[in-house]
Amino acid sequence: MKIDVTVPGVGESIKEAILAEWYKKDGDSIKKDETLFALETDKVTLEVEAEAEGVLKILVQEGETVEIGAVVGTIDTEGSAVDSPAKVEKTQPAAVKAPKQVVETEPIPAQPVAVATVPQPTGEPLLSPSVRRLVAQKQVNINEIVPTGPGDRITKGDVLAYLEHLADVSEPGEKPPAKAGVTGDTSSISVPSETVVRKPMSPIRRRIAERLLEAKHGTAMLTTFNEIDMSQAMAMRSRYKDAFKERHQVGLGFMSFFIQASVQALKELPAINAFIEGQEMVYHEYYHLGVAVGSPKGLVVPVIRHADRLSFAGTEQAIVDYVVKIKENRLELADMQGGTFTITNGGVFGSLLSTPILNTPQSAILGMHKIEKRAVVVDDEIVIRPMMYVALSYDHRIVDGKDAVTFLKRIKECVENPERILMEI
Repeated sequence: MKIDVTVPGVGESIKEAILAEWYKKDGDSIKKDETLFALETDKVTLEVEAEAEGVLKILVQEGETVEIGAVVGTIDTEGSAVDSPAKVEKTQPAAVKAPKQVVETEPIPAQPVAVATVPQPTGEPLLSPSVRRLVAQKQVNINEIVPTGPGDRITKGDVLAYLEHLADVSEPGEKPPAKAGVTGDTSSISVPSETVVRKPMSPIRRRIAERLLEAKHGTAMLTTFNEIDMSQAMAMRSRYKDAFKERHQVGLGFMSFFIQASVQALKELPAINAFIEGQEMVYHEYYHLGVAVGSPKGLVVPVIRHADRLSFAGTEQAIVDYVVKIKENRLELADMQGGTFTITNGGVFGSLLSTPILNTPQSAILGMHKIEKRAVVVDDEIVIRPMMYVALSYDHRIVDGKDAVTFLKRIKECVENPERILMEI
């Protein structure tokens, strides 16, 4: 019996996705609940597991756009891995796997290079029939070709450009070296300049671009700045980090200081925790704080729900859990929905000062930056202190400048005097 492998629903607003990566090959024997492929949407990347045990048949290749509910493969529950294409590959010579017309008209020489360059049905870049014929005829190594087609596919133009390059660096009548520019005398090799590689934007990257433009053109965004002396927070962290980790099994970072301080400031200034919906202002009496995290796919903002109910340890644990989910591609759409305020930390990448852009429909976003020792005046004396610039971008339609400035001052007071956070004063 064959069972369809379909694209699962990942949210009401999402109608299509990109099949980012197959973790199994065509013909592989798989087990139930084993991860089959990664699906990339404009909001999240998730992994899809097998619903049954059997032999996999791949119908849709990596890089293709698929609709929700589409069939991308099948699982033959009565099949055997011995009968699968993957097993046949291992028992047959590589030359047999070339297109039939190529074998009949121009057999591939039994050389190591020829064997390595025969395009495989699986495990190598996908090739169209015309590209496959050209690769076989010219006996080129596809691993040396830079793909420019959709989904990192090799096009006919890529092969021709590669052959032209080899002609430029090789003597007439001489077979090109296996690794042009790597082996032999490279003194006379001319490396092409101004190389251009084109890749389609991922759904997440496209969505990020849309949201940024929406924030720039759909809001009256302004930014105000302040600076924070991190001496006390750093001293507190240094004193208690070991005991904290031993007690709670999680590290103590500075993000939890700012999350806790933000909660107190939001309670005092509710407009910063509000949205504009049409002609109404919606004030939230709960505090779902988004934390911007960079990922290989782009920026994601998982939400720490009811941050006002969490301790320092609970906050740090929530952050760690999300980081693990992002690394393992397990972040769900629900993890990024419902945020009322966002914090982003460009300081982890070395940013000294920046202007964060609103995460619409939220009315404000707090930007943290790099901690850097600077000369400051304290009690009429010049001293060296670890300082951090902070920025608050806000929608001026709902947040007044006075409230924005007051919010940052409140953050400054709490972080510079961490006991205020614990005492809620």
